[in-house]
Amino acid sequence: MVAGVLTVGAVTAAIAVFNLPKAQSSPNSADNLPASTAEITKQTLIDRENHDGTLAHGDTTTISSRGNGTVTGLPVEGATVSRGKALFHLDNKPVTLLYGSLPAYRPLLAGVKGTDVKQFEQNLWALGYRGFTVDETYNTATASAVKTWQRKLGLIVSGTVDPSQIVYAVGEVRVDSLSTQVGTVIGPGAAVEKVTGTSPLATVALDMSSARLAKVGATVQVTLPDGKVVPGEIIKVTMVVSPGENGEAATTRIHVTIQFDSAVESMGTAAVTVAFTAGQRPNVLAIPVTALLALAEGGYGVQVVDGTTTRIVAVQTGLFADGKVEITGNGLEAGMKVAVPS
Repeated sequence: MVAGVLTVGAVTAAIAVFNLPKAQSSPNSADNLPASTAEITKQTLIDRENHDGTLAHGDTTTISSRGNGTVTGLPVEGATVSRGKALFHLDNKPVTLLYGSLPAYRPLLAGVKGTDVKQFEQNLWALGYRGFTVDETYNTATASAVKTWQRKLGLIVSGTVDPSQIVYAVGEVRVDSLSTQVGTVIGPGAAVEKVTGTSPLATVALDMSSARLAKVGATVQVTLPDGKVVPGEIIKVTMVVSPGENGEAATTRIHVTIQFDSAVESMGTAAVTVAFTAGQRPNVLAIPVTALLALAEGGYGVQVVDGTTTRIVAVQTGLFADGKVEITGNGLEAGMKVAVPS
């Protein structure tokens, strides 16, 4: 159900769904007490909306060649590539993965300064090559360490880093699919493979009518294929416009990416159910929806059972969630009993 304080129309709809009865006069005879009652509880009502989603590894990133040559080596699909390892081989030379957010965009050689120098030096240091200071200056000490690194990789030992030798990613990557094959002659810009992150992510495509659910930082509950329910957090929200076909109008949907709070085993691509929190009301009085009565004079009420007597109390309704409804009314307290018509 949709979250929020319900309008009269919404309550009317709820009554239609649950077939709520109209209030009758309340006889005081013990013989006529309701057969079934429920307790008014004080609790936090959480209204969740479930949507179908997909468990995979998130969006793919295309790795393209920066150089010319023959593809002589490729990883297998599904493989994990970490820092210092080859994403592919061109003319039998490795193109190496390094960590960072800034793409390689120029040659690095003695005298060059900038944040790209520091990013590269941080990787060189992390790989165990030392003898220089990690800073924004590429000097002769850096070049000496680079020569040692190039010698180990079987590259031309020049002390200069060509951007075609390295690829940056924010962390280790998983090879999602290959875009070429060994033996193919390629040039700059040719797609080699598509990669993703290594941690499973859940994605959901929402209609615009559910846009209120798509908030970065919001928590969700994800039901995995094995039935296990795990918490997650929305980390990315994007709008995707799909052009219409055969003269139909374009459609806009909201794509939500969810990261898990704890480790989730990779299951390839699998269907999941994502429960979004549509509304939440802490510490409110609540009763089963079926305990609501339609009052003859308008509005809604409950039949309070007090010992051997009953009385009708008018109520205001709030959030509906999980078969319960938030209520407020004069004299109502947690622990009181209300009739649940059969």
